[in-house]
Amino acid sequence: MAAFVVGIIVVALVFDFSNGFHDSANSIATIVGTRVLSPLAAVVWAATFNFAALFIIKTAVAQAIGSGMIDMNIVTPNVILAALLGAITWNVITWYFGIPSSSSHALIGGYAGAAIAKSGIGAILWGLKWKQTLSFIVISPVVGLVAGYLLMVAVFWIFRRSAPAKVDRFFRPAQLASSALLSLSHGGNDAQKTMGIIVALLVATQPVFAHQTGVLHHLYVTDGNAIPFWVEVCAYTSISLGTLFGGWRIVHTMGSRITKLRPVGGFCAETGGALAILVATRFGIPVSTTHTITGSIVGVGATHRLSAVRWGIAGRIVWAWVLTIPAAGALAAVGYIVLRAFLGP
Repeated sequence: MAAFVVGIIVVALVFDFSNGFHDSANSIATIVGTRVLSPLAAVVWAATFNFAALFIIKTAVAQAIGSGMIDMNIVTPNVILAALLGAITWNVITWYFGIPSSSSHALIGGYAGAAIAKSGIGAILWGLKWKQTLSFIVISPVVGLVAGYLLMVAVFWIFRRSAPAKVDRFFRPAQLASSALLSLSHGGNDAQKTMGIIVALLVATQPVFAHQTGVLHHLYVTDGNAIPFWVEVCAYTSISLGTLFGGWRIVHTMGSRITKLRPVGGFCAETGGALAILVATRFGIPVSTTHTITGSIVGVGATHRLSAVRWGIAGRIVWAWVLTIPAAGALAAVGYIVLRAFLGP
């Protein structure tokens, strides 16, 4: 059983890697789209600040995932493994088609779907964390949109007498800071979902490791609100490595197909999105960085004129948002049924 649990932790870190691969485009798309950094320099920049979140961001989101959404009494290794496989499958599907869906919501949906497949709808703890998570599917892109729009309006007013070339010269280096802030917020919120899943697994299997010695003793965890430091390091390392490999299909969608951006627009979109994500992370709310930065980009584009936003692309993205939780949940439920048939409950 110990080897099986360790194997599931590896799968969780693979998901975290896929999260970085899939969602890192949110961090780098605008800075690539405005040509402030090359794609290679952008992914290195983003990965660095993904990992830096380890030393800055607290673990409130991980605690919410680890103990606040699913009844821990029904959690088993099969439930966690099915949740991860459902989320990874949905990530691969949306990556292939270049759709910036939410890895965060794929994991949450997979977790819920696997739990329901095991014990019915009663497995879900319909409390504050679910209300916040579901509400922020709508709230986070709206907050990002408003923040991006207001920042862009403020910049227009402040630099209203400046030549466009001068504005660009100012905001090209400024966008390095805004991109770093967005990458920090992305790592700080998204890596914590994997931490929460790993801790939920370890709490559910604590008898397996209660009397282990050596390295395996570090897998003995009894409290879903206590995130071991090694779990944090592994999660941030995995998401950072995923970022280094990038997600070029989604970079193209986010960086240029929604709306055309200049450095000033990239700065406002990244700053608005980052601030919205950091506030949610502070209160332990697992939000989608994809939703938030997309809202910010739309808000920036809308300051020029509504036709500057390619609403057909944005609409396709919204449909991906709506479908992610139920689709990942359904995939995870099927995965749990298959695992139960071959491995038992």
